[in-house]
Amino acid sequence: MQPVDFTTLTAACDELRTQWIPGRTEQVYQRDRFTIAIALRTLKNRGWLTICWHPQAARLCIADPPPKTPDTFTFSDQLRHQLSGLALVAIDTIAPWERVLDLKFARRPGDPAIFHLYVEIMSKYSNVILTDADNLIITAAHQVSGQQSSIRPIQTGQPYELPPALTGTMPSLSEPQERWQERVGLVPGALHRQLLKSYRGLSPALVRSMASSAGLDPNQSTDTLNTSDWQQLFGRWQEWLQLLSSLPASAASDPPAKEKSAKEPKFQPGWTEQGYTVLGWGIIKPAKTVQNLLNSYYTDELNQQDFAQLHHQLSQKLGNILGKLRQKAATFEERLQQSDQADQHREQADLLMAYLQEWEPGMKTITLADFETNKPVTIALNPEKNAVQNAQALYKRHQKLKRARNAVEPLLQEVQEEIQYLEQVEAALTGLDTYKTPEDLQTLQEIREELIGQKYLDVPEQRNRVSDVSEPYRYETPSGFELLIGRNNRQNDLLTFRTAGDYDLWFHTQEIAGSHVLMRLPAGAAPDEADLHFAADLAAHYSRARQSDQVPVVYTTPKYVYKPKGAKPGMAIYKQEKIIWGRPPQGSTYLRKDLS
Repeated sequence: MQPVDFTTLTAACDELRTQWIPGRTEQVYQRDRFTIAIALRTLKNRGWLTICWHPQAARLCIADPPPKTPDTFTFSDQLRHQLSGLALVAIDTIAPWERVLDLKFARRPGDPAIFHLYVEIMSKYSNVILTDADNLIITAAHQVSGQQSSIRPIQTGQPYELPPALTGTMPSLSEPQERWQERVGLVPGALHRQLLKSYRGLSPALVRSMASSAGLDPNQSTDTLNTSDWQQLFGRWQEWLQLLSSLPASAASDPPAKEKSAKEPKFQPGWTEQGYTVLGWGIIKPAKTVQNLLNSYYTDELNQQDFAQLHHQLSQKLGNILGKLRQKAATFEERLQQSDQADQHREQADLLMAYLQEWEPGMKTITLADFETNKPVTIALNPEKNAVQNAQALYKRHQKLKRARNAVEPLLQEVQEEIQYLEQVEAALTGLDTYKTPEDLQTLQEIREELIGQKYLDVPEQRNRVSDVSEPYRYETPSGFELLIGRNNRQNDLLTFRTAGDYDLWFHTQEIAGSHVLMRLPAGAAPDEADLHFAADLAAHYSRARQSDQVPVVYTTPKYVYKPKGAKPGMAIYKQEKIIWGRPPQGSTYLRKDLS
């Protein structure tokens, strides 16, 4: 994940100063243990200033509104108490080339600051600290005791101290090329490493994009560069510094310009092949603003991390539970097989009672003719018991095994139903194997909430509750009918028992766990064979049999689909069904015709 560097932070602050200062604080909400959102209102608009101290995604930008769930964090409660109703009047840097910002809050624009909110964008050392006008710490996102750090403890009631000063030379627009080239190329080494060692305020992403835009390999050694290469690279260096020095509140070492002219360079945010840039170098997709870029990039990156972690957790938990249930089912089936011998023991007892005269004391086995087939049947005997006692023992064994069957059969059915339900959940997880949109993460969170509700997962201490309902997959059949596919059991139930109309068609793999598929049909419309096969193919794809060549799929009208009383989410029974064979499309292009 690409961290926010000094250049990106400068670009973000430049936009914030232009569009959001002054802005009145209306609300403070903490999204998670690393992120707060401050609702700002200006004369023109209202937005949420997101401040994040995540070790990999620390940032400051205008982002999406927070979810409509209760905020239970103490840090945001303290910020809300101190900052509500105040105006954000300034965003300043504390020192040249430092990624530490001072957000100043006052009663109204022009008044002295009452509170300072220091935002330290420093990777794993990132932090957000609130102080009063005398710079005494009121609260901090992450407090640091004297035992944790003797250099810079961060505790409430103590004076706020700046982070240790950066080492290295500060870049300067007035530095000539000869001196700059001498500093970078003094010791031969990889170009990007030498630049990072020689100057402060740089980042690996910035250096690599700077070298690539100059037509150079960032990994090539500095002693392989010719005069033209150095000139091209220095031109990009000057272009970067010219942009920073043109900002009214720039923290660069050169004096800032008084006014921006239309001809001066501006930030050009956009996505690159390896991340993003605000300098316009190597852009493959431009962004509207720096705020939109940072919000989209880090939301997507963090969602991918959360998705992968949650998917692994759920898959592992389901695998463990299903393994234990299948083992339990195998034990019950084995006991049922043993109970199948109950009738055999009764028949042997009947034979023994019918041929008592054939028994002799001390016999360990006796062979008698079967009543119906007249074939010889060998019966094991206890030599210490007589024939009647042996027959009674066989009758008792028959009764015991018969009682065992009556007790085991409902237990086996219960376990099998539980396995069927969890296989349905497992099929939904299989269909969500990769992250593509925020909808994927929301769908996965709904699966977690469902498993918590069904007592398969414990409630975590801190979790983001799902407030909105995720949407199903949407496709269009060859005839133009809308096709909806449930992505989890919550969606399956909504599609089948809420969304489905009288004229629709309902599809599901036959006796195979999978998604509920609904074809929306207007009154009087009839789907073609191509439409039915299209729906069957997708029903097969979003099931446990997605790797098979052919899968039986049933379809019927929704009025013939029922939910048994007390059934778990996503479970349904049907009748009046027809069968059609679906062929799961392996990598087929029409799987990407998602209308959502």
